[in-house]
Amino acid sequence: MWADHERKPMSIHSPLVRQHSADDCANDQGGGIAAGQSDAERAEIRRGLLSSPAQVSPKYLYDTLGSKLFESLCLLPEYYPTRTEAAIFLAHRHDIARAAGPGAVLVDLGAGNCAKAESLFGVLAPRHYVAVDISADFLRDALDRLQSCHPDIRMTALGQDFSQGLHLPQEVPADNRLFFYPGSSLGNFGPDDAHRFLSGLRQSGGRQASLLLGVDLVKEPEVLNAAYDDALGLTAAFNLNLLRNLNRLLQADFDVRDWTHVAFFNEQKSRIEMHLQARRAVLVRWPGSSRRFAEGERIHTESSYKYTRASLAALLEGAGWQPTDFWTDPAGWFAVVHARTQTAVSLQKDVA
Repeated sequence: MWADHERKPMSIHSPLVRQHSADDCANDQGGGIAAGQSDAERAEIRRGLLSSPAQVSPKYLYDTLGSKLFESLCLLPEYYPTRTEAAIFLAHRHDIARAAGPGAVLVDLGAGNCAKAESLFGVLAPRHYVAVDISADFLRDALDRLQSCHPDIRMTALGQDFSQGLHLPQEVPADNRLFFYPGSSLGNFGPDDAHRFLSGLRQSGGRQASLLLGVDLVKEPEVLNAAYDDALGLTAAFNLNLLRNLNRLLQADFDVRDWTHVAFFNEQKSRIEMHLQARRAVLVRWPGSSRRFAEGERIHTESSYKYTRASLAALLEGAGWQPTDFWTDPAGWFAVVHARTQTAVSLQKDVA
């Protein structure tokens, strides 16, 4: 059931690709995809644009301008996830610490500027902090600052696209790993991918691993729609900026004036969808190919799945995790969840 010293060295591992979530303000910082751009990524973008319907991964929303726009829209009154999650962490920090236990190896997935994890250092008291994000250069700067403030915590920065599988180096202790994934970033995975991702974490964590997860909950559609289509138009600018990034990455010729932002809650699939919709018939070209978009045709740029307590429990249990604690805000809009591997829960029961 769910219940309501000496300075350590810091190591850096080289970057692969960039991973971001459109639901995590504090984690979405950095300098964009271009530095790590690969033939595989360009091929991924081309396949998405030529598919039916067209789609582009939400990670390409986060070039430098996109990250700054997202920081700004997190300040909007309509955009509740960031401030609501922060309030839950603050209100329940001691309960979270008791559930997680002291001295964990804290693995921060999509760490960005590491601000969320750092806010819990005082109560979690991790012995080793592993910051995982796509940009090792950005992590290096963040961990340089963190290490000077927290010299007793060993720190490792790992540049990796963990959505494709997490690979921790041997220097990271295998026992008592606590995976930290805030910001409702899990919502950017479809159901099958979310299952694979959580199963992979369980396999990476060992028998005694645990998970601290931030999750956006199902609520009134008007609240959800406003959060992703604000009156000021910042979310629209954030979404439209994707086209500028695609022009840079793919040498395409999108004209942002030909497109408009569309966002809505799909109740049947329990997800927010963001699209870019053609205002008129347009031809978009890039080296080696092109595509005609009819008026009203869309490019799917992001999905953000919303959970109920029951659907989240089913997802976690199906991936080998046992949810143990569930904290939410008074309105029930957002949840922070602690879970342990099912093996760890069984061992704990045997000991008891």
